[in-house]
Amino acid sequence: MNRLFVVNKPIFKGSNSYLGKIKRKYKVKKAGFSGTLDPFASGCLIVAFGKYTRLFNYLNKTPKTYRATLWLGVQSESLDIENVNSVQIIKKQVSKEKIEENLKNLLGEIEYIPPKFSAKKIDGKRAYELARDGKEVELKKSKMNIFDIKLISYSHPFITFEATVSEGSYIRSLAQILCEKLEIKGTLSYLKRLNEGQFRFDNEKALNPLEYLNLPRNTYTGDKEWFELGRKLNINFFENKNDGEYLIIFDNFFSIIKIIDNEPKYVINKIEL
Repeated sequence: MNRLFVVNKPIFKGSNSYLGKIKRKYKVKKAGFSGTLDPFASGCLIVAFGKYTRLFNYLNKTPKTYRATLWLGVQSESLDIENVNSVQIIKKQVSKEKIEENLKNLLGEIEYIPPKFSAKKIDGKRAYELARDGKEVELKKSKMNIFDIKLISYSHPFITFEATVSEGSYIRSLAQILCEKLEIKGTLSYLKRLNEGQFRFDNEKALNPLEYLNLPRNTYTGDKEWFELGRKLNINFFENKNDGEYLIIFDNFFSIIKIIDNEPKYVINKIEL
């Protein structure tokens, strides 16, 4: 069964673990997801069954929007409430204007250090695996783009904001940068991914992958049987002969090809609609 849809991952459930539940629910064996969410985070998780699992690299999944709540006065090794090591009562409130001003100053490209409790790899191992084993974790600086960020509410000591960011961004790190600007300690107590590009949770409704593929279309004028049987392709039957990857659509299936030096080759020769 080929299927593409969005699930709403619950809090304190690993992405792989939740995928297992989805596979059992729909009684499928081949399934995958894109855009890992930490156990602490909830929300939009793109899931595919069957041959649609081969499309993740071509899906238009950016920008991503998150809603997060920052708990002032709390410190945590993981920068969220999974590993809290101290709680301080902050009596003096921060002005709403100061929060809004510092959020606005975060717009654009910023440098950050990913959390050591993250899925980043160090010598082939996930950083969070090393951190949980008590090993020293050193991650290099990365960059993320903040396209939009706004204050949703401030009910001391909780600051809730929404941020629309580039792929590979860490909201836990973004929250720490905000804390530094506010000159106050804090950690995330809530994090939910609202969307990945146009992907949003809609009761696990099946989606048409052709509406989400980030590929230009090309026209093939030859016999579609060549694609069905995986036969060698001829450049003369393609309208666009320029180098690149293209989507070829037929009445009941589609394919992805790559043209290099006037030689078309299959990336995926046939996926049923």
